[in-house]
Amino acid sequence: MERADIEKLAELARIEITDATIDEVTRSITEVLQLVDQLQTADTQGVEPMAHPLDAVQRLRSDTVTETDQHAAFQNLAPAAEAGLYLVPKVIDQSDLIGTVE
Repeated sequence: MERADIEKLAELARIEITDATIDEVTRSITEVLQLVDQLQTADTQGVEPMAHPLDAVQRLRSDTVTETDQHAAFQNLAPAAEAGLYLVPKVIDQSDLIGTVE
């Protein structure tokens, strides 16, 4: 990967990579990609896919309700509730978003 590629990726990911660290980040990502390339060369013909390397078995339980309905009690604890919904203060005004999306 080239420095310009990393700069573009940082821009797309909305992360800041300083000039002091961009060379290190470029080198690290290149090393990871080389490792992936090395893994791609492994012969996996005839290897069965697995979900877990230790043959673990997931314990299942029956899909039954084990707790009582406490919805009304929780609604009573809420600072504001109406028609079974919790009311919260508005934190984002849609008019604030106009013009911010490119």
